[in-house]
Amino acid sequence: MTFNDNARVGGNSARRRGGTVAAIGGGTVGIGAIAVLLFSLFTGTDLTGSLGGQQAAGPGSGGEEIAACETGRDANSDDACRLAAASLNIDQFWAERLEGYREPQLVIVDQATGSSCGTASNSTGPFYCPPDETVFVDPTFFSILRAQYDTTAGPLAQLYVLAHEYGHHVQNLTGVFEQYPNNGSGPDSNGVRTELQADCYAGAWVAAAGDQVDENGTPYLQPPTQREITDALSAASAVGDDHIQAESGGVVNPESFTHGSSEQRTRWFDVGYDSGVNACDTFAVPAENL
Repeated sequence: MTFNDNARVGGNSARRRGGTVAAIGGGTVGIGAIAVLLFSLFTGTDLTGSLGGQQAAGPGSGGEEIAACETGRDANSDDACRLAAASLNIDQFWAERLEGYREPQLVIVDQATGSSCGTASNSTGPFYCPPDETVFVDPTFFSILRAQYDTTAGPLAQLYVLAHEYGHHVQNLTGVFEQYPNNGSGPDSNGVRTELQADCYAGAWVAAAGDQVDENGTPYLQPPTQREITDALSAASAVGDDHIQAESGGVVNPESFTHGSSEQRTRWFDVGYDSGVNACDTFAVPAENL
């Protein structure tokens, strides 16, 4: 997805933090580590210690502004700026749809940094930490998707990941985490329903992303092309539980699912894209139709 070159994106509140802890394996992570991550993200269990490294700075340690990130042209040429710029767009989208919406903090991770939910790095992948109301993303994670999960992880795929994590923030604000607490793994678990709803929210944002405008009325983003949407769907499919289990050499076991299958993740993205956020109540869907 392409930003309009003259869109003003310098008002974003994203911050860069980290640089104190090296990621495991010299900056790469294996499929097994990603599988550990997927278990920990919904359950709230901090398993990042098993991935290597040590705890970095705490969640209240501030951070630096994203340098050279003032226009859409800047966002088109730099992953960190792209994410920071998109936060303006996503916040505007949700402010128009959710009364009382408050913006989360976006932290662009440099190597590793701390959070109330554990260490954030490319070996833990992007995640939302509810106690901090903060989204953590290390842009080098996208190179892992490209190298290990057969997806191009292009600009729209990156923004799909970001919009998915912002979807978790919306769930936090609307009480979804309290109403549907962790009840273990499985194809009908609250964890799977929570993740699929976030995928649906991401799809709804992608469909409307070209409608959000800067202070001068210039749209932040150009409408997505079909090729970009296909790339985003490829990223969604790549992180399906069944695909990750198969790629790791194991048996696909739906009873261990925490995020949903590749088919479910792409289908719920499509539901949001086609029908908007009001169609994203995954908790109202019978198990056989999930």
